[in-house]
Amino acid sequence: MDEGSAADLIRLADEESSVVVRVLGRTMPGVLTLHDHLDAEIVVLSGFARGRLEVCLAPNDLDDWADVLGEAAAGRNAVWMDDGRNPQIGLDVSDEDGFIVVSVEDVAVSGTSVRIPVRLSDGWADDHHERLRRVRAVWPREVESPFPGAYQWRRS
Repeated sequence: MDEGSAADLIRLADEESSVVVRVLGRTMPGVLTLHDHLDAEIVVLSGFARGRLEVCLAPNDLDDWADVLGEAAAGRNAVWMDDGRNPQIGLDVSDEDGFIVVSVEDVAVSGTSVRIPVRLSDGWADDHHERLRRVRAVWPREVESPFPGAYQWRRS
């Protein structure tokens, strides 16, 4: 995979439904303040609902996803991107039958929400940790902020 490719950060899918967060690339490559932001899309497919939302992932969103993934893998419900900037994604893992209920709520723009049950495959959490690792490898953080409002390129 190279920087010109898309990568699925999240792919919760079974034979009937899926929720995917696909990273498409940098928002504004070469622009210091937005270089590390990533354009992405949330794609929801089920027998009942189909939808696509564009999102912009800030660098800390990937760190937050790692935390949410850890919570869900431990069997605890969690919510990602609940800051009102993007649609939020909730993971309800309380079902004992191997299902996860994924909720996508576009609170900031349309007010629309959908809940999609997805049967988890064995090893789903390890797969998602690997997906996160690949996204970070293709689009590493290259900008640092030594203090609020100041940005500079990272030195190797």
